Amino acid sequence: MVAINHRVPTTASAKSSLGHLEVEEDVANSPDPIGLLSEPHRLYLLQRHGTLDLDPIPTMDPADPYNWPMWKKSVNLGLVALHAFMGTFTAASIICVYENISEDLGVSIQQVSYLTSIQIAILGSAPLIWKPLSHNFGRRPVFLLSLILSCICNVGCAKSPDYHSMAACRALVAFFISPAMAIGSGVVAETFFRHERARYMGIWTVMVTLGVPIGPFIFGFMAQRVKYRWIFWVLAIINASEFVLYIFFGPETRYTGVDVDAQSRSSTFKREYLTFRRIDPAPIRIIDFIHPLLLFTNIPVLLSTVAYSMVFLFASVLNSVEVPQLLQSKFELTTQQLGLQFLGLIIGSLLGELLGGYMSDLWMIIRAHKIGRGRKPEPEFRLWLSYVGFLLSIAGIIMFFVCTEQAKAGKWDVKPIVGTGIAAFGNQVVTTVLITYSVDIYPQDAGSVGVFVNFIRSMWGFIGPFWFPYMFENVGISVSAGIVTALIVVASFIPTALLHWQGKDWYSNGTSKT
Repeated sequence: MVAINHRVPTTASAKSSLGHLEVEEDVANSPDPIGLLSEPHRLYLLQRHGTLDLDPIPTMDPADPYNWPMWKKSVNLGLVALHAFMGTFTAASIICVYENISEDLGVSIQQVSYLTSIQIAILGSAPLIWKPLSHNFGRRPVFLLSLILSCICNVGCAKSPDYHSMAACRALVAFFISPAMAIGSGVVAETFFRHERARYMGIWTVMVTLGVPIGPFIFGFMAQRVKYRWIFWVLAIINASEFVLYIFFGPETRYTGVDVDAQSRSSTFKREYLTFRRIDPAPIRIIDFIHPLLLFTNIPVLLSTVAYSMVFLFASVLNSVEVPQLLQSKFELTTQQLGLQFLGLIIGSLLGELLGGYMSDLWMIIRAHKIGRGRKPEPEFRLWLSYVGFLLSIAGIIMFFVCTEQAKAGKWDVKPIVGTGIAAFGNQVVTTVLITYSVDIYPQDAGSVGVFVNFIRSMWGFIGPFWFPYMFENVGISVSAGIVTALIVVASFIPTALLHWQGKDWYSNGTSKT
């Protein structure tokens, strides 16, 4: 299922339309696609944006998300990013209270850990259902439904009398909170122009990443002062608060064309905030629910996703879920002190986003100026920054493992936390660069790209914690750094080099289209 596009793109696409004007691929890629616009359209864009150098070129409709003022785009993105953050934040929220839940519900700590594992698996697969629904009915209704049902299920977690009911409620929370974790890439592509895409894609991606360490960081403080069930009450309160905010500040970004009454202010408001009906007349088919998985046949998207997911597994998931096992007992940490160990991941991710997001867009702008006006830099040029991320991820993981093993028992050492921060910095660079690259080469269905990336990333993250402990037990913590390094080189570094070499030929020749 390919998204309907009523704008004139300046990237490669089979055919696009502007009103009744058909634009063939060779024209869309010509040096002057602006020449296709009418004079009123030119004046409208100049008044709205101050330039005609836009990709894609918006319509004359104020309801077109590309034409929104920047404050409106930013507020909407902030809400979607917070929504995406809540997925990983909710899954990781109980990491620091496994022991408390174990004592309260009378089950083993291993069983309690499944309350997180099951959420990771569902967060990866549930968007396969939400994506076609949001495509046909719009992003806004899906997000609102997601938030209110997540709130109800979190209340169910707080009131659960036994392990099985809590597991069921946790599973439902993961299902309902998951849409923004995957559809967020589509929202960014539907709202921001190509030259600013990495910067704003990075806001969404960094929030997904930050959910993992911020969960135990915040709730480690809370769990030492109040009962652990307050974690679920707080999650429910956040869901309800965002639901209210989204009603007023979260307009529809799934734009399907120009209304007859497009210039009417009331009509624009109605379409953006009050439309709760099917906005795409195409029927929903069974294949639509598995369509994102067809990107397994899209070689560039597949390689970039695998490369990113391997780094995410080790630099984010491993460095988060193994902190309690590796550091809590060795340094004899309290629940609150354990939460503080995630500070390195938080700081590293935020700093990494500056390079992966802002610098990535600046990098492409510099390249555009160098090759000349009217030509677009090849998406592969963005990949150069990913190598920095790979190297920093490897360095940080090695530092974390080696310094953890060398640290003296009972005496806290900051060096492992510095290592997690360096790894998180590299992971965030890789995250933003590779996801943005995937959207750049497959912009016609950015939502599917997000769902596909989220599926692969979550499946890797779900499987990893089952074999991490065996790796540490059988080869030791320091030697494990060598295994992780080899896996990143083979599954991340080499595939990215292949994309640099052959990526353009793969997607230009159409051999990897879904």
